[in-house]
Amino acid sequence: MADLPLIVELRLALLREHGDNPIYERLRPDAPDRARRLFAAQLRSPDEVIFLGEVDGEVSGILRCIQTGGLPLLFPATHGYISSVYVVPRARRRGVLRALLAAAIQWCEARGLTELRLHNASDNAVANAAWDALGFRVVEHLRVRRLA
Repeated sequence: MADLPLIVELRLALLREHGDNPIYERLRPDAPDRARRLFAAQLRSPDEVIFLGEVDGEVSGILRCIQTGGLPLLFPATHGYISSVYVVPRARRRGVLRALLAAAIQWCEARGLTELRLHNASDNAVANAAWDALGFRVVEHLRVRRLA
């Protein structure tokens, strides 16, 4: 819980960095207050973990991993789901994401999970290249249509 202010800061920075994305551009004005309540609940959850990465003693990245149920007619019954991954710009290309992912994999394996999934913004070429290099492949697309 002591890291909650840093978690809020990093996760809101992630949303703000992608402010031109059709989903993430709609950040609520009260997002910081909502974030504190939401992320505090996530920190207390026994089925998820939030990892922070450091470079030179400074918190420089975040990754949240959740043990979640799969689709009822398909295997695996549960899997790891990665969300809210962010590395501050000055720390990128210094191994922070790789270290965060390694921690998430270790956490998932300790729980007997055999698969990791994630979503990332399709218009983020850097993230797409990073996840490809880390062994993830695209298996579906999320589409959005706004209704009146």
